[in-house]
Amino acid sequence: MGGWGPEMIPIVGAISGTAMVVLIVAIVFWYKGREKELQAHQEMRVREMEHQRKMKELELEIERTKLQQTARSGASG
Repeated sequence: MGGWGPEMIPIVGAISGTAMVVLIVAIVFWYKGREKELQAHQEMRVREMEHQRKMKELELEIERTKLQQTARSGASG
C-alpha cells in the first residue's frame, strides 16, 4: 500500500484545517497592517499640506514686510 488509506483522512483534515486558520489569520494581519500603512500615508500627506500652507503664509508675510520697508524707505527718502 501507498500509505494513503482511510486512516490518513483525519490527519490530512487536521493539517488542512490548521493551514486554513493560519492562512486566514495571516490575511487579516496583512489587511490590518495595510490599513495602518495607508492611514500613516494619509496623515503624512495632511501634515505635508499643512506645512506647505504655513510656508506660503510665511512667504507672504516676508513679502509684505519687504513692501512695507520699501514703502517706508521711499517715503522717508
